[in-house]
Amino acid sequence: MKKKILVLVLIFLILLISGICVFFYNSSKKGNSNELTLYGNIEIRQVDLSFQVAGLVSKLLKEEGDTVKKGELIAVLDEKDYDANLKKAEAEVERTLAIQKDASDKYNRYAPLADDNTVSKQEVESLYNAQNKANADYKAAAANKDYLSNQLKYTKLYAPEDGIVMIRVVEPGSNVSKGQPVYTMAKTNPVWVRVYVNETDLGNIKYGQEVNVYTDTINPNTGKKREYKGQIGYISPVAEFTPKTVQSTDIRTDLVYRVRVYINDTDEYLRQGMPVTVKVDLISKDNKDNNANGNN
Repeated sequence: MKKKILVLVLIFLILLISGICVFFYNSSKKGNSNELTLYGNIEIRQVDLSFQVAGLVSKLLKEEGDTVKKGELIAVLDEKDYDANLKKAEAEVERTLAIQKDASDKYNRYAPLADDNTVSKQEVESLYNAQNKANADYKAAAANKDYLSNQLKYTKLYAPEDGIVMIRVVEPGSNVSKGQPVYTMAKTNPVWVRVYVNETDLGNIKYGQEVNVYTDTINPNTGKKREYKGQIGYISPVAEFTPKTVQSTDIRTDLVYRVRVYINDTDEYLRQGMPVTVKVDLISKDNKDNNANGNN
């Protein structure tokens, strides 16, 4: 008799525990109706950095993974030929300037003498044309000097924005052509998350809405997942099919809207393509305040 009672008690406990487990499982599946959970990936703009002139790479000052600041020197071409061409252009400017000055002086000196026929008008016209030609030659030489000065400056490559070097494409001693990538850099800002929202949830989000972004990485200082603050910055006006990376046939055919969530407090732990979870509080602060005032 005692054994039967014990068996019945055990069965009751098993059923009770099973019921509790099912309840909490269903509750977790149901989730918080006041919160929208989205899943996406980190997106970071990448830039291919290249020289504006061709030449021999003499220095590469950054390695893969190095951080760079806007305006920082990161690579240098051999500049000997460019420097020589600039010096030649500077000498040409001085030569044409001297010719221009001499032609101008001659014209100014002989032009008044044409009034009393001391000098023929034909000779004055020749001097006038020579002066114009000298002026044109000087302007052309000055423009060529400016061009070659820029070419010399282009032998140095500077970071256009703050970022991180992802790929070092060439090595010192390589001959590169104009526009050939030397580095690939990931910009530090902006950093955003690409997520997709179902049509049924689209009416609950808006531009500028604040969100919380979580990575799968545990912060050792807090023991919790790393958390970032962000806001919705873009909502696609056009529906599209769920990306093909989703293999489930019942989900793959659903129409969704692409949303971009900009992260405000970025740091070095966010990486291109990193999966993240985005949580959107569907009850805005204004609605909470209005509800509280109504209850009062």
